[in-house]
Amino acid sequence: MESLGSELLSSIIGDIYDCVLNPEDWAGVMTRITEAVDAAYSTIALASTGDNHGRFAAQSPWDPVQMRALQEDYDFDAIPGLRAAVAGDVDTPVATLSLMSETELQQTPFFQNWAKPQGLREGCIVKFVHTPDRMGLLGCTTRASRGIITVEEQRFLALLAPHLRRASLIGDLLDQARITTSLYRQTLDHVAVPVVLTGANGAILHANGAADRMLSGQGPILSRNGLLQPQNPAIARSLLEAIASAAGEDASLGSRGIGLPVSAPGQPPAVAYVLPLTEGTARAAFRPACAAVFVSTTTSSSPLPEAVLTTLFDLTPAEARVLLRIGGGSTASESALSLGIGENTLKTHLNRIFAKTGTRRQADLVKLVSDMGTPLAPHRR
Repeated sequence: MESLGSELLSSIIGDIYDCVLNPEDWAGVMTRITEAVDAAYSTIALASTGDNHGRFAAQSPWDPVQMRALQEDYDFDAIPGLRAAVAGDVDTPVATLSLMSETELQQTPFFQNWAKPQGLREGCIVKFVHTPDRMGLLGCTTRASRGIITVEEQRFLALLAPHLRRASLIGDLLDQARITTSLYRQTLDHVAVPVVLTGANGAILHANGAADRMLSGQGPILSRNGLLQPQNPAIARSLLEAIASAAGEDASLGSRGIGLPVSAPGQPPAVAYVLPLTEGTARAAFRPACAAVFVSTTTSSSPLPEAVLTTLFDLTPAEARVLLRIGGGSTASESALSLGIGENTLKTHLNRIFAKTGTRRQADLVKLVSDMGTPLAPHRR
């Protein structure tokens, strides 16, 4: 077991926050916690307040058959100490042998049928989330070969709890990336014009329905070996250079991106707008996508402005609507009235919009929307 000092604590806390954008790393964090407190295994369980069972959102390696039996065969009342942790205070660890003697614990059916055959001794559980509809529990279980869980180990788990709570929307720890990606895909599929998300080299990582039809049809942009390629060969290099600039967050590209004529001679006019994806949920959901390419033709309607802003700046739909109105020149009071929200609510949205778009004033938002131009359609009141 490592010394439970501030350096180890800080390192694990850092890993916890890294998992917000990389949920696949939770298993590694649980393994580090297991090693730190000299446990056999550790878990994060999520439970509905209306249910008597939980499910593991993350765990360190252990017998998968036994872990499944633990979730399916034992409810809160069957596992010694679990009910006390659920009913207790947030961020307060509960060790099994602080509630009962070892003799009492060893006489329980749970210990006889599940813990003892696996060479386990006791558990320590800390509740780090408790809302009206769910709770989150961090649990560590020790081997029979070691002593009881120490006060120092309990304190270490208590210090981790608030960071687990703050790190993410705990209800969907390992499902978060999948759910977020699904939401973004649904958003893009409702955009009427073709939208393609690409890697730095122009590799196609996601295409909405309109883009699929474009890529498999007559252009003006096609897919060649998985890479975007305009039918107009004269613009092929410029398109890839624009995508690379977006991937490199080239300051010269700016938030407005760049528009390139991509139609071949004799075809209807078409323009590809290459815009950088900001760091945050949008970019994480489609990792390693780093550029969005909107293709506008005379036969396609403009993209939904809210969908474009949601994709580019990781805005919520409500924040996108506020940005469109403020960016269109409306005052705060006019915007709040037209959206049917209070001015305090609008100010809250504005503060988040400033942070996500790297702006400071409403005038900056007006310039931002003005600079972006197409593919943002003019807002209609």
